Amino acid sequence: MNNPDPNTIKQILAELRDVNKERRRTAVMKLGMIGGDQAVRALIHTLQNDYEDLIVRGRAALMLGKLGDPRAVDSLIRALDAPGHQTPLYAAEALGKLGDPRAIEPLLMLAATGRDKTRDTAIEALQRLGYDINDEEASTPEPEAQ
Repeated sequence: MNNPDPNTIKQILAELRDVNKERRRTAVMKLGMIGGDQAVRALIHTLQNDYEDLIVRGRAALMLGKLGDPRAVDSLIRALDAPGHQTPLYAAEALGKLGDPRAIEPLLMLAATGRDKTRDTAIEALQRLGYDINDEEASTPEPEAQ
């Protein structure tokens, strides 16, 4: 949905500020489903909030990957270092979908240090970015000429 109803967005943003973490968890999923500028901005803000519930942050990363907005790249890169496993895993997955080469080095670090599933997701993201982790002489792909 490109132009979500303003009242719907207002209601979901209120849910995102609720003290009940289950409501916030649901709110981030709703934002990812409706999309739009306000949703992307709210999801980025949620992902960056170090005091937010880890599942809420993980779901924000997941939804940012679904929406595919390049404004999320920097926040998703920072989220690779988030505590827990869900946020880094979904951030890596989202970065693979977004296709920004700035994510290669941070994803390489995660592939080298992450837990099994997170490491595997980082490797998959690198492959989506055109990086062959098994090629010792692989270099960062050059951005396409415009």
